[in-house]
Amino acid sequence: MIIQKTENSRISAFDPENFSFGNTFIDHMIICEYENGKWGDVKLVPYGPIPFTPAMMGVNYGQACFEGMKAYKDKDGQVFLFRPEKNFERINKSAKRLAMPEVTEEMFIDGLKALVDIDRNWIPSGEGMSLYIRPLIFATEEALKARVANKYMFAIVASPAKSYYTEPVSVKISDHYSRAANGGVGSAKAAGNYAASFYPTQLAIEEGYEQIIWTDDSTHEYFEESGTMNVFVRINDTIYTPPTSEKILDGVTRDSFIQLAKKKGIDVKVEPIKVTDVIEAQQNGTLKEVWGVGTAVVTTIFQALGYKGEKLPLPQLSDDESYAAQLKKDLVDLQSNLSEDPFGWRVLVEKNILETV
Repeated sequence: MIIQKTENSRISAFDPENFSFGNTFIDHMIICEYENGKWGDVKLVPYGPIPFTPAMMGVNYGQACFEGMKAYKDKDGQVFLFRPEKNFERINKSAKRLAMPEVTEEMFIDGLKALVDIDRNWIPSGEGMSLYIRPLIFATEEALKARVANKYMFAIVASPAKSYYTEPVSVKISDHYSRAANGGVGSAKAAGNYAASFYPTQLAIEEGYEQIIWTDDSTHEYFEESGTMNVFVRINDTIYTPPTSEKILDGVTRDSFIQLAKKKGIDVKVEPIKVTDVIEAQQNGTLKEVWGVGTAVVTTIFQALGYKGEKLPLPQLSDDESYAAQLKKDLVDLQSNLSEDPFGWRVLVEKNILETV
């Protein structure tokens, strides 16, 4: 690894009580370039702009994918990653689907640890606080040719994060737009998936909703995801979530919720969720809660479902009654080293890693 430390740290200007998630960046970043059929040296460099032109193929043809993950600081100042091997596996799955070169485990895991270690002072402490980390791969070749690119960049950037979507939200069940289709790239974290979701979400917001529950592209009869999250439904005391597929992202938080729920003895069924079954459960009183999960938000609880022009209210449960709230607490406590880790999910980031590189 080639290391170039910044001479102008911005940490003294960072106020952990007053910052904007996604717009505040730590001092350093990881970059690595792919050319002539191989990856070059991994570089840890000061965060900042990289020169590209509008002819860059990633901009023109959409060869770009990313991951979302977090680092956490406990009360003793120790720093942990959470299940980074899952993100490593998934970014390569995305890269393969988009005909981009896969990254090595050394590039990904060692790059993560080095970046988090050198900028560990940027990780805010306290409930709901973390460092959001964005690994990404994108085509950098300068050519207006609709083909697989020959040059790419792997990068990792990071931004301090705090809780958001703390209040329950209303979501519209989509009956026209879909997030993904059979044979498409729904199971990849392709940048274009998010761009395509913005317009339908904007329409839902204009109707008084905060988000969308995406349904299947062919019939719109089954739940798939919600916004940029995996979706869970609780009917009576059973949790349902759709199985992953080529249309549904294999979320790390989703998998963690499933395993934590099973450990608590909660009945979990991974099976297709029919829209009409959820509406019927809402009408007969057996629908207890619906929520979304993802790295950035952890959990977003829904307060109403929009369906065929109606806004159908959902029960507002206390934290003691809500499976979503209980599982969120279990997960955050585990991530933040406030509880035991029976799964081996926490990965300690040792101090002064760069001294051994």
